[in-house]
Amino acid sequence: MPRVEVVQLLVSPVHRLAGRPGDGLPELPGGELVTTAEVRAGLGIVGDRYFNHPAHRNASLTLMAAERIPRQGPAEADLLHTRRNVLLRGIDIDTYVGATVFLDCGTGPVELAVRGAARPCAWMDTTLGPGARRALRGGGGVRCRPLNDGVLAVGPAEFGVLEPGPA
Repeated sequence: MPRVEVVQLLVSPVHRLAGRPGDGLPELPGGELVTTAEVRAGLGIVGDRYFNHPAHRNASLTLMAAERIPRQGPAEADLLHTRRNVLLRGIDIDTYVGATVFLDCGTGPVELAVRGAARPCAWMDTTLGPGARRALRGGGGVRCRPLNDGVLAVGPAEFGVLEPGPA
């Protein structure tokens, strides 16, 4: 099984970026980067804005590959810039759309149905820099439905495929 790293976890109780990107970044709440996140089957991450939100049950948890984030300045881009929940290093998660995968951070596997792409929006050009939206096409992360309860934690993890996606 491949070893990956959970680089960051974001649990955001509010919609982080509202309004128009041309208006600039709004003041964002602090404390959203966490070291552990509690996941509930079919509901998402406890405390996140999409937890138990009917319109987002099939996409309540988002994963992104750190290697896909464009580097455009001295500061390293992170989940505060991309609005995804889990930043992974060591796996190109965007290639797993349609698959059922798991992440095991040491407390047991968290199974995820990878439902679709998390397409980058115009905010990416504001939060990451000009051209980021285009650079992230096909690599903006994935939206998942959690299939069991569990805990994700920053640090080393095992990644595996339970059911492959369409060929």
